Amino acid sequence: MQKSKEERVHEVFESIHDKYDQMNSIISFQLHKSWRKDTMNRMNVFQGAKALDVCCGTADWAINLAEAVGDNGHVIGLDFSRNMLKVGNQKLRNKQLSNVELIEGNAMSLPFEDNTFDYVTIGFGLRNVPDYQTVLEEMHRVLKPGGLAVCLETSQPEHKKVKGVYSFYFKRVMPLLGKYFAGSYEEYSWLQESTMSFPNKSLLAVLFSESGFHQVNVIPYSMGTAAAHFARKGKAAQSEENVR
Repeated sequence: MQKSKEERVHEVFESIHDKYDQMNSIISFQLHKSWRKDTMNRMNVFQGAKALDVCCGTADWAINLAEAVGDNGHVIGLDFSRNMLKVGNQKLRNKQLSNVELIEGNAMSLPFEDNTFDYVTIGFGLRNVPDYQTVLEEMHRVLKPGGLAVCLETSQPEHKKVKGVYSFYFKRVMPLLGKYFAGSYEEYSWLQESTMSFPNKSLLAVLFSESGFHQVNVIPYSMGTAAAHFARKGKAAQSEENVR
């Protein structure tokens, strides 16, 4: 029987958890860290906020959020890979953070009440879910009115030459890097498939709007190979000055 996308992705992340952080740095040439840092700066996270990081993986973004919201705030990281969460929980113990918790759960059906969080983020995880819009609708549902959803993700470059290099890199080079550095050729072949089939930044912005978000702003990175989407919920949205 052919496995569903969800089953395949779950198997991939359960198997590559111990090499995941190293491979992210290799594949992105360390750029994913600067993308996330800039995204966090634009979010203007306030002290005491409540935040959710969906598809949190090994918890790097959840940790950034926890440091930003301070001791009076609270962060939840959610992922469906128990092995990835084990790596994340070790990071939390090393940093002695008490305002963040990691839970096992499904991004397609978030286990939270409506209007719960000030911020909901998803970093390099949306491309791996079975249905993009369902996850965006769930993120919208659990956000408070005026809350901010942020997606940092790979994107399809629009420049023809850049797009050609991007396609060659992900289709041919990335699986080889997975083989030589992580011993996981098949797993990284699958991850490049999910990357290459993911919508470009303009189509993703439309999906945010169709999922109920009131205001969507897009910041491209590295010649369009990645992008951050910032989306507000409801007419109570704060001014665009908060996403500068």
